[in-house]
Amino acid sequence: MFGIPGKQAVSMTPAAVRQIAKLMARDNHQGLRIGVKKGGCAGMEYTMEYVTSVDPLDEVVETEGARVMIAPMAQMFLFGTEIDYEISLLESSFKFRNPNVTDACGCGESIKFKDADQMSS
Repeated sequence: MFGIPGKQAVSMTPAAVRQIAKLMARDNHQGLRIGVKKGGCAGMEYTMEYVTSVDPLDEVVETEGARVMIAPMAQMFLFGTEIDYEISLLESSFKFRNPNVTDACGCGESIKFKDADQMSS
């Protein structure tokens, strides 16, 4: 993992913790796996899936009963990200506040990251 000893890879707001824990309990999931993939107008997109088993290669972050797993290929892109859950008049969704993002498309679904060699600085 591309982490700092004693610091979790990602953090979750209380709203995200409540939503993840609620969905885990409702459908008997082991947690939410997050990752990134190529796609979208800015180059990369977040992926999210509820899973029934923990992959031993995933980075696992647990907060008050909410468990997030970070896919191995996404770990360096997601370090330092805050996961939130927002409810508005028209939608409710998870939001990622990621310090590694340098650009995002207008719809907010697609992101661009710093070059990999800049990520460690």
